[in-house]
Amino acid sequence: MTSGSSAQVIQLHPGRSAEPHHDVDTEHDAPVVAFRKPAEEAAEGHDTLTRLLTFLRNRLTGDYTVDEFGFDRELTDTVVLPPLRLLYEKWFRVSTHGVENLPLDGGALLVGNHSGVLPIDSIMTAFAVHEEHPRHRHLRMLGADLVFKTPLLGTLARKSGQTLACNPDAERLLRAGELVGVWPEGFKGVGKPFSARYKLQRFGRGGFASAALRAQVPIIPVSVVGAEEIYPKIGDIKPLARLLGLPYFPVTPFFPLFGPLGAIPLPTKWHIEFGEPVRTDTFGPEASDDPMQVFNLNDQVREAIQQMLYRRLSQRRGVFKD
Repeated sequence: MTSGSSAQVIQLHPGRSAEPHHDVDTEHDAPVVAFRKPAEEAAEGHDTLTRLLTFLRNRLTGDYTVDEFGFDRELTDTVVLPPLRLLYEKWFRVSTHGVENLPLDGGALLVGNHSGVLPIDSIMTAFAVHEEHPRHRHLRMLGADLVFKTPLLGTLARKSGQTLACNPDAERLLRAGELVGVWPEGFKGVGKPFSARYKLQRFGRGGFASAALRAQVPIIPVSVVGAEEIYPKIGDIKPLARLLGLPYFPVTPFFPLFGPLGAIPLPTKWHIEFGEPVRTDTFGPEASDDPMQVFNLNDQVREAIQQMLYRRLSQRRGVFKD
């Protein structure tokens, strides 16, 4: 190569194989691509195989445990979470913010906005907590009764750590030092029309606030930007929803027009933000019996999430842009 060439230089290093690493050719200012295979990649593959073999052995011998709610930690870590990584990293390209606001240990109640026709936002939030938390904690999600009435889905939900959205279960988990996730908008949020995107729906009677007050744990506001656009809901076939026992039957630009293909979520860019904790120990557990105190706390958390959404929306470059 002559000194004036601007061609790309390929450097092959002994013992390294084909993963490109970009650098700069200091002599010609041309990009240099060095192919290498990090040792940690091989180690990760070995660890994955080891975990899988251990999981299969434990299933065959019955050497595994589930907690009182049916949560199977080993099954969740080995079977449920790994396939979600593709959605998290490649499809939605999730960026997380404020992970330092999640407690290292002890209980906390995570309260988030809900959207997207299908509750994928709650699943991605749970994955973000486990993936980004320094201790890889699990988020114990509170789900609607429809989830647990659905064959197979209900069993999977239980085994992956979810439980019914009721105060007694929430309080028991919080007192046990778990991170608990709740989405107070419920079906009103997840099924709202595209025209109402990023506008929080009613939070109900503040049951989550009273549970946090009784357990004396902080509330972490959570905002998710990007989920509103994965299935732009432009209509609702109510007779069909009633027939199927669903809260709504969505119509989007692609579903049901394109059948199963229309059910593929759009690859929007997501931002999940964990806000500053709202303390409850300054009130005392007796505040849970004061309707005004519960209402004020409920409203404070709702407003915090709405402001987080507005701020993040003002900063994003586009619906699909990284």
